[in-house]
Amino acid sequence: MSETFHIISDGSCDLPPELAREKNITIVPFYVSFDDEHYLKENIDITVRDFYQQMVDKKGVFPKSSMPSVSDYEEAFLPFAKAGMPVICICITTKFSGSMQSALNARALILERYQAAQITVIDATVNTVLQGQYVLEAVSLRDNGIGYREAIDRLEKIKSTGRIFFTVGNMEYLKHGGRIGKVAALAGGILDIRPVITLKEGEIFPSGIDRGRKRTLQKVMELLLEYLKEGSLSIENYSLAVGYGYDMEEGKAFRDHALTVLREKGYAIDEMPVYQIGATIGVHTGPYPLGFGIIEKGIHA
Repeated sequence: MSETFHIISDGSCDLPPELAREKNITIVPFYVSFDDEHYLKENIDITVRDFYQQMVDKKGVFPKSSMPSVSDYEEAFLPFAKAGMPVICICITTKFSGSMQSALNARALILERYQAAQITVIDATVNTVLQGQYVLEAVSLRDNGIGYREAIDRLEKIKSTGRIFFTVGNMEYLKHGGRIGKVAALAGGILDIRPVITLKEGEIFPSGIDRGRKRTLQKVMELLLEYLKEGSLSIENYSLAVGYGYDMEEGKAFRDHALTVLREKGYAIDEMPVYQIGATIGVHTGPYPLGFGIIEKGIHA
């Protein structure tokens, strides 16, 4: 099937490179640095696995990420402007990064040269694995023959349904990053207290604290069940995935447990993908984030 529009996303979407290629998605990568001097393109100069391995090996070293540049986006947009192919570009929530502004600046430069170019830049209001699910909903719309404008309208309507429910291994990286001080303040300095966090509509909200990994993951599961109970849709009309950091086996075990719980609660769910959370968010969460991303599907069953 020929494309009616092309999909571009910044690297915060954390889709595996092979899946992005399979789905014909252009990824504009973020940069990551461990020394404030040398910035590496994620999944080009450094793999996500290597990024986490360095975090684990270099305790006390706090890496930083940097957004794609205007020229990075301009390079991504240019072939499609030349070809007359409309573009939908999905960017990480503006509350976390200036990536969308880089994309908008690049769009303006492209339109100076190609006035007929159609480039729509969307604030996903989410990030990481949930942003990836949102991007895949754009793919579903495209591949089902939904037109450019209709797809944009549908994507704008569903994004407010997106939620991330997750926890982290410890408070170190959250405190050091300083972006979610209210979460850090909630947990204080109490021994082995870990936060449970919700992201919705571009912002982070504390959703409880507890001691130890098992108890915080139970709270994450409870948040998902509460969301599903409050919603008006059946579970097959949501895209639901697990996101993990360094420990893939823990991510898969958490997914398997979640499927068991959901089925016991009467939800007819066959599978749940597991994706690795990338460096863009990993620099803030540390190597052990784990949780769910959920969003309404663009096309209902």
